[in-house]
Parts: sequence; C-alpha cells; structure tokens
Amino acid sequence: MLKQRIITALCLIPLVLVGIFWVPSVYFAWCLVPIFAIAAKEWGCFIDKECNITQWSFTITVTVLLIAINVLFPADSLWFKGHLQPMFLAIISIGVVWWVVSTLLVFSFPKSAALWRNSHMLKSMFGQLTLIPCFVSLITLKSLSSQADPYFGGILVLIVMLIVWATDTGAYFAGRTLGKHKLMPNVSPAKTLEGLAGGLLTTLLIVAGVMYVSPQQELGLLVVVTLITALASAFGDLSESMFKRVAVIKDSGTILPGHGGILDRIDSLTAAFPVFTLIYIAMWM
Repeated sequence: MLKQRIITALCLIPLVLVGIFWVPSVYFAWCLVPIFAIAAKEWGCFIDKECNITQWSFTITVTVLLIAINVLFPADSLWFKGHLQPMFLAIISIGVVWWVVSTLLVFSFPKSAALWRNSHMLKSMFGQLTLIPCFVSLITLKSLSSQADPYFGGILVLIVMLIVWATDTGAYFAGRTLGKHKLMPNVSPAKTLEGLAGGLLTTLLIVAGVMYVSPQQELGLLVVVTLITALASAFGDLSESMFKRVAVIKDSGTILPGHGGILDRIDSLTAAFPVFTLIYIAMWM
C-alpha cells in the first residue's frame, strides 16, 4: 500500500506543478472540469451507493454547472482593478458559510445525521457546496497570474496545497507517536487532538518559508491565515469522513492506487481553498 501511495504521488506531483505554473488560467479551468466530474461521481455514492441513476444525475448536474461557469466567466477576465467577478466572490463566500455549517454538523455527529441521512436532496446540495466553491477558488487564485508575474497565481495555489500537506503529514506523525486523546471518535476514530496540534505546528514551516522568500509580509497575519486554513483543511477531511461513515464507504473511489478516490485526495483542499481565497481577497486585495 505504501509503495503504491509513493508511486502514485510521484506521478501526480509533476502533473500538478505543470498545471498550476505553466498551464494558462483558461486551460487550467477546463482541465479541472473532468477532475471535479470524477469527484462528483464519487460523491454520488455518498448520496446513494446502490443507485447508478442518482450518482450519474448528480455527476451530470455538477459537470454542467462547472462548464457553465467556465463559459460564462472565462478565467482570464475574472479580475478588474483588483476586484473579483461578483458571482465568483458570491460562490466563494457561500462555500465558506457551508464549511462553517459543515463543521457544526461534524461536531454534533451522529445526532446531526438525522437531519440529512435519508435526504438525497440535502446530500446533493452538500456535494455541490463542497465541490463548486473549491473549483471556483482554484480558478480565482490561479487567475491572479499576470504578464508581469506569470507564476504568482500558481504560487498561491501551491501555498494552499503545502499548508494542507503539512497539516496532514504533521498530524499523521504526531498522531502515531503522541496520540492519546481522540479528536472526533464518532467521525474518524484514528484522528487525535495531538495529531491535530502536530499538524498545525508543522504548517509553521510554510510560514517560515514564505517569510524567507517574502520578508515584507506581516508575520502575525500570515500565521493566523495559515492556521485558519489548516484548521479548515482538517475539518474538510472530517466532513468527508462523516459522509463516508453514513454511506458505509471506506474509500470514495479506486482511481488513485494506494490513495483511493479523487475525493480522498482533495477532501481537505475543498475546505482550505475557499477559506484561504476569501481571506486573501479580504486582507491582501
């Protein structure tokens, strides 16, 4: 399993770096569509793992919405004098509100499941609120690249990914070596408070790296934004675990050997990107 995970990661990392740094924003936005369409198909199993019609109808609905977003709002025309296209800003804001609600659902699980467990409509809505704001946030950050600084948007995307990876890695090792107190045993029994603390501390390495490259940044603000993004990523992971637990599914898919499905790889990112993007717009734009 570990060997498969390493091989898959070594194959994916170069593709991710090429995409975020060298693929133009418009093409980048279109490259995301099939990835999120696969994630939507996997979410369809959370809605009803026994019904292919439900799964495919959700997949088609989400895919049509993503295509419509790309057609109506081209990635190279999202920003005007430092202001984001209002529809994109609205979608990102709604996404952040959803993650606040999702966090409350996680904290109150399994009691909260009584509200949505048997509702295809609610689980479909939760899926759209999880996937579409993440899609929009990725394009928003990537499109901040310009002729003067063609890699700026890619750097922002990479920073969010590094925060998430640092959180996951730190949590894994701290949890294995120090973990004693369960974080959310009803949602994910393996996760511990010590692991979460270790993950948050590990993200400070990203802060140190950013400060080294760009020392003019305000350290306090950078630490706060990084920790908030890291916390969001942790609850993004817990949120997917909650939906998988109700659906009685171990992995969201099998498309990535050793890693599971697309959702298993982007669950933390689906929360981290909208949260980071909204804070970035509020604080730096």
